[in-house]
Amino acid sequence: MVQYVAKRFFAAVSTLFIVSTLTFFLMNIVPGGPFLSEKTNSQTLERMNAKYGLDRPIHEQYVNYMGRLVQGDLGISYKRQGFTVNEIITEKFPVSARLGLLTVAWSIVSGLLLGTLAAIKRNKLLDRLVMFICTVGISVPGFIIGTMLIYIFAERMGWVSALGINTPGQYILPIITLSMQPMSYIARLIRSNMLEVIDQDYIKTARAKGLPSSRIIFKHIMRNTIIPLITYVGPMTAFVITGGFYVERLFQIPGLGDYFVRSVETRDYPLIMGLTIFLAMLIIAANFIVDIVYRIVDPRIKLQ
Repeated sequence: MVQYVAKRFFAAVSTLFIVSTLTFFLMNIVPGGPFLSEKTNSQTLERMNAKYGLDRPIHEQYVNYMGRLVQGDLGISYKRQGFTVNEIITEKFPVSARLGLLTVAWSIVSGLLLGTLAAIKRNKLLDRLVMFICTVGISVPGFIIGTMLIYIFAERMGWVSALGINTPGQYILPIITLSMQPMSYIARLIRSNMLEVIDQDYIKTARAKGLPSSRIIFKHIMRNTIIPLITYVGPMTAFVITGGFYVERLFQIPGLGDYFVRSVETRDYPLIMGLTIFLAMLIIAANFIVDIVYRIVDPRIKLQ
């Protein structure tokens, strides 16, 4: 286990280095800059570039940034004056994390339920209905689903407010919008895996012994079905927790997703870099946790 953790740590550091390097150079070769605008004269532009070191050679900027990154310093935001990237992440991440964890929980529970019902009632009306919902959830873009939900439940019916998440009721529409795709994928995954397991000989033997259907489903079928789900839930959690960018922008939720979109629009380089690296760290951590959970769920799996 110690050797495995050491190998994964080295792989994580290498991945973060590659992500940081690629993001830095790709971001700097894009035409334009954070301080270019119609109201910015040449002297002001030169002073701003000198202040933040943007007038230096690109390789020198890279070395300086990586040196600060090793110390955990993600830099200062160009557009939100007086705030560091670390402070912005600390301030906005809890908002995205709260929405993301609720979405993950709802996606897993509803996906498991729909997938199990579809597998048990395969080729029947309920199965076809679940598959139709999953097809819509996967194929229709989230911003379209979110817009429809806002129009129906917020504009036409007036049941909930579509702006912000200041009350528990305001979480409903963002969670549904953000969970449609992962919920649909989980339901399809559970259904297909359960159909494979249901036809196995040991399931037929359990039924022949007269075991209750609930015990067969939860003890034998579900345990062997849930392993592929763990593979998907890991990176899905990391992505959702950072906040679906379109969801936070659509519902005007002040989380990391909304800030990331704004940072790209305004060329706030340190914020773009910091949020990209932070997202990469979450994905790496989620994948590591998934590997450990594999071993807990199925002791036959060896960590190498």
